[in-house]
Amino acid sequence: MRTPRISGSRCRVLLAAFALAAALDLVSLAVGFHGGHVIAKPLLMPLLAAWAAARGAPRLLVAALLCGWGGDVLLLSDADPAFLAGMTCFAAGHVCYLALFTRDGTPRARTALLAPGYLVALVTTVALLWPDLPAGLRVPVAGYSTLLVAMACAAAVRLGPVAGLGGALFLISDTLIATGVADWPQPPRPDLWIMLTYLAAQFLLATGTLRALEARPGPMATYGEVRSTTP
Repeated sequence: MRTPRISGSRCRVLLAAFALAAALDLVSLAVGFHGGHVIAKPLLMPLLAAWAAARGAPRLLVAALLCGWGGDVLLLSDADPAFLAGMTCFAAGHVCYLALFTRDGTPRARTALLAPGYLVALVTTVALLWPDLPAGLRVPVAGYSTLLVAMACAAAVRLGPVAGLGGALFLISDTLIATGVADWPQPPRPDLWIMLTYLAAQFLLATGTLRALEARPGPMATYGEVRSTTP
């Protein structure tokens, strides 16, 4: 089921607001202005979800983005319970994505070859991180990583390159978080790279989903024709 569409001008306003909030967040992280990050981060996923909903997005897509909002807010805290709760929110978002991709996606023979690569990446990453993770986080991280990789693989295999790139960037973003928790060496300004890849991931997943729905033959073609006038 899709959310009702609103006018193209409102879509543009919502997309511009998301871009402005994203710019504020990334610039704040780049210059070390924590207050700007605290203000901008909670705005990001609600604005992206509102934009997607305005374009008639499936409710599962809106739900996935709002689960990301819950994780974003919780991860503003450094406390371990907040980290686990945030991981749970993101895991719920991946479940929404998986359900959406399974329902509305179309298997693609070429990208199906990516599945073994994603499986190898999952096993290798978890095996390498395992000894350095806090004992209480090992099983949750392994379980979350499995969901994340499944989502990233499904995005590529069932929706195509735009959503597939979004899934891959989500995987990179969360791997940076996991290596930080494991006290591995980090790049300069790791929070900046985490948020940059994360924001790109969520936007590409949303855009890739909407494009895939637009490209579907049959009844969805009418939806695509109507939507083609909005950004």
